[in-house]
Amino acid sequence: MLPESLIELAAAHQNLLWIVTIAVDLGLTLLLYRLYGKQGLYAVIVLNIMLSNLQGPKLTTVFGMQTSLGMIIYSGIYFATDLLSEKYGKREANRAVMIGFWTSIIVMTMITISLLFVPSQDPETKDFAESVHNAVETLFSFSPVFVFGSLFAYLVSQRLDVFTFHWLKEKTGGRMLWLRNNLSTMTSQLVDTVLYSTI
Repeated sequence: MLPESLIELAAAHQNLLWIVTIAVDLGLTLLLYRLYGKQGLYAVIVLNIMLSNLQGPKLTTVFGMQTSLGMIIYSGIYFATDLLSEKYGKREANRAVMIGFWTSIIVMTMITISLLFVPSQDPETKDFAESVHNAVETLFSFSPVFVFGSLFAYLVSQRLDVFTFHWLKEKTGGRMLWLRNNLSTMTSQLVDTVLYSTI
């Protein structure tokens, strides 16, 4: 699908690929915000939570540390909720967090149901149908504890991000956007990592 030279370049420069991925993710967040305002930010949160869930099992090494690919995309959610908080208020940011939460539950439920369907046994498509079924099963056969831990960590950390952002905004009199953005995100990501790893 991709040119071999691009695949080799990416394989040789994983740290740079990480930086480019974050830049693309945050750039797309700004683009969707510019094009669609609040609804664009809602879309970013839903897209990033879905991408994080899809890419979560893929492990990679960036700057010498093993990480889940889902965590790379997950950071865009914080940026989107901070934009919502700053421009539209706490209520809209919390609404977006809940939309992401319920979307995750719906997608996981529907994919779990889809795994109950037996792959086609038609001789012409049997091998293909079984390979696709096995791939989907590999991606989404998470234990209930994993799913609960992931959703719980998302909900707690995102709500904490919104709360901390607004608490800092109040304490600084609406000044120092850089401080509330970075401090709320760092605090929330720490909580998310601890909860996700623990559960």
